[in-house]
Amino acid sequence: FFSLMQEHGCKHSMSRIAHCIDNGPMEGSWGILKRESYYGRKFESRSSLVNMIEDYIHYYNDERIQRKLHRMTPMEFHISFGSAA
Repeated sequence: FFSLMQEHGCKHSMSRIAHCIDNGPMEGSWGILKRESYYGRKFESRSSLVNMIEDYIHYYNDERIQRKLHRMTPMEFHISFGSAA
């Protein structure tokens, strides 16, 4: 598995043993994606699944308004820090 990841330029990252909190934010992100775009759908090919994930990442970052970010998208929130400096 490790060599396959290296072949494709991926970096393997694992949290420490008995420290599940290290991976919490990423697990939460995958949970949101699966709940909003994956469950209940059938994908005819790997490419259609990859396209759904790419489309959802764009939607989440650039269109999905979030209450915890003062009703901004993550990108708007990120940009607002740049203009404040």
